[in-house]
Amino acid sequence: MVPFRAGNGIVKNNLAHANEYRDWRIFADYAYLLIAEARKVCTDTSDFEIKVDGNVYAIDSTTIDLCLSVFWWEKFRKHKGAVKMHTQLEVKTGIPTFIHISDGSVADVNFLDLIEVEAGSIYVLDRGYWDFDRLYNIHLNKGYFITRFKNNTNYRRLYSSKVDKSAGVLCDQIIRFNGHYAKKDYPEKLRRIKYHDKETGITFEFATNHFELPALEIAQLYKQRWQIELFFKWIKQHLKIKAFWAILKMQ
Repeated sequence: MVPFRAGNGIVKNNLAHANEYRDWRIFADYAYLLIAEARKVCTDTSDFEIKVDGNVYAIDSTTIDLCLSVFWWEKFRKHKGAVKMHTQLEVKTGIPTFIHISDGSVADVNFLDLIEVEAGSIYVLDRGYWDFDRLYNIHLNKGYFITRFKNNTNYRRLYSSKVDKSAGVLCDQIIRFNGHYAKKDYPEKLRRIKYHDKETGITFEFATNHFELPALEIAQLYKQRWQIELFFKWIKQHLKIKAFWAILKMQ
C-alpha cells in the first residue's frame, strides 16, 4: 500500500487491496476488547427493573439500504442494494456484544448458528427466530430463550398454573409439541404464556424454556426487546456509508 504523505491522496484501490489481504481478526479482537471495556463502565443496571441472574440479550436484525450504483456487488433486489446487520444487544447496559454483517437476503434465524450461548443468560427473540432445532440448541447449552409463538403451532397442554388475570396474564401452561419434526427437533417440555398488554391492547403468546420466573416477568423481559429497535434507529440516524474500504476493489 502506498504510504500516506501530506498533500498526497490515498487511492481507493490500494486501501481495498490492503484490507482484503490483512487478517480481519485483529480488528475483531480489538472491537471485542473495546466492548468488554464498555461493559465494565456500564455497570450500573439499577434502572433495569427485573432482577434476574445472568445476562439478558435481545437478538434481531435490520436491513441497511445501499446505493446499488455504488455497491453493485451487494444486490438485494432488482433495483436495490442492501446488507443486513444481525445484532446481539445486552439489554441491561444497552451495549451490542456481537454484530454480524451479511447479505441482505440472509434469513434472520441463521444468526443463531453464530452466537455463543452463555449458560444462565436469557435470549429474547421475535418470531423470526422460531426454529425448533436452534431453540433446542440454546436449551442444551443451558441458556434460556423467550420468543413468540407462530400461528397454528401444533401442541398439547400438559398442565396449567394459576395466573393473575388482573395483571394481564391470561394463561401459564406447560406444553409439548405434537408435530413429528417439532417433537424430533425440540423433544422437551416448553412453557406457554398468554399475556394481554393493557397499554397497547395487544395479546401475546410467549414460548420459553424458563420455568422459574413469574409469568409477568417473562412478559416484561420480552418488552425489553424494543431496546434493540432503538439501537437500530440510532444506527440509521448516525451511520452514513459512502464506501466499504475492506471490500471495494476497483477493477
